[in-house]
Amino acid sequence: MTNEPSEPFRAPGGGPARVVARLAKQVDRALHDLDISLSQYRVLGNLAEGPSLASTLAERLIVSRPSITALADGLVERGLVSRMGAEGDRRRVMHVLTDEGRRVLDSADQAIEARLAMLAERISEPDRARGYKGLDVWGKALDGYLSEVVKKTATPQPKAEARSR
Repeated sequence: MTNEPSEPFRAPGGGPARVVARLAKQVDRALHDLDISLSQYRVLGNLAEGPSLASTLAERLIVSRPSITALADGLVERGLVSRMGAEGDRRRVMHVLTDEGRRVLDSADQAIEARLAMLAERISEPDRARGYKGLDVWGKALDGYLSEVVKKTATPQPKAEARSR
């Protein structure tokens, strides 16, 4: 027998959706002093994995290509991201995290983790451990979902048959 609840979690005033929204606001607050948005943080975090085309960033972050372009423009202007031609095809533009971008990302990670730790002080040690374990589990779920999305978009789609005239 496990200690897992048989009923879905329901927070006062709303369920998990509202808790996630409230946590997102706490992340926003942690990023405020660094003058970056949650969307910009997500781009920097993704680029920490390596250079990327705008279309790939859009797929991974589940946003439109124009949104990525606008976000990247702001990050390039601040010197956090640079653009360069892709090897073998200068028409394709790679986005690369700069040293300053890595520094800001590291500071953002620390600020978010400090904010979570401050909140976690308000719960018991067993609940805190379960909460952090739960974040790891949700991280795995998000990674699995992203992997499926990227795999679907990377799979060539069959071409429609040419229409006869």
